[in-house]
Amino acid sequence: MTSALRLEALEPLRAEPARSAIMFDIDGTLAPIVEQPSDARVPERTRKLLIAIARRYGVVACVSGRRASEARAMVAIGTITYMGSHGAELLRAGWTESVLDPSLEDWVRRMQEFGREADTSDLRRRRVRVEDKGAILAFHWRGAPDEDVARAAIDAIAAKAEAAGLRTHWGRKVLEVRPPVRIDKGAGITTFLEVVDVDRAMYVGDDATDLDAFRALSNLVEEGRLAQAIRVGVRSEEGPSEITSEADVVVDGTEGVLELLGVLASD
Repeated sequence: MTSALRLEALEPLRAEPARSAIMFDIDGTLAPIVEQPSDARVPERTRKLLIAIARRYGVVACVSGRRASEARAMVAIGTITYMGSHGAELLRAGWTESVLDPSLEDWVRRMQEFGREADTSDLRRRRVRVEDKGAILAFHWRGAPDEDVARAAIDAIAAKAEAAGLRTHWGRKVLEVRPPVRIDKGAGITTFLEVVDVDRAMYVGDDATDLDAFRALSNLVEEGRLAQAIRVGVRSEEGPSEITSEADVVVDGTEGVLELLGVLASD
């Protein structure tokens, strides 16, 4: 998409910034994907534009599979909201601690038990990284010495989780095991937008978990709860094809997102 077309697509938000919510995924959207997720960083140019956007638009938020506190530390901006664990945690601008969805509190202990059972010496030998997200467990195999062997071990974990009545969600070289209740970015942003005073919104994402946010925005428009929504897909080699087919606007990688931010921040 050319700069002129991108400017036109974003004009509804730019025309009414105080009435607009701007929401972003982080990994693969604001921050480039790296071999070790702990090494991921939001580039300083991106961060500066986010600060400018936060000053101009009514609501700016990041929605991440990471814990909300980790997402804030990664982006390093305290004046925007963070929804962690795909919306299960909320860390509003200015808050010192995140709040977990009360309906998930009883599941945290049960998920931790599953994680302890799954985190075997064999799994560690295959260099699978287990990430505790509170009510969600993530099993990462990116960067394992033999990713095919690691993936086979994770397939076994997925089967065990499903046999235990848990839900499995697959992303870019990651399996998430979740409780059998709705936890997704669509539910997270729907709840969040209910209590903010906006009538238009944009969501930017690159992975399968972001499709839930795309579809939630469409539903909110159909229900008349939003006047307008813009779904921005970030194209990548590993991302699902639906990200581009369901998007209203498509950009190429994190560099494309940087250009998008520039348009949003411009006068």
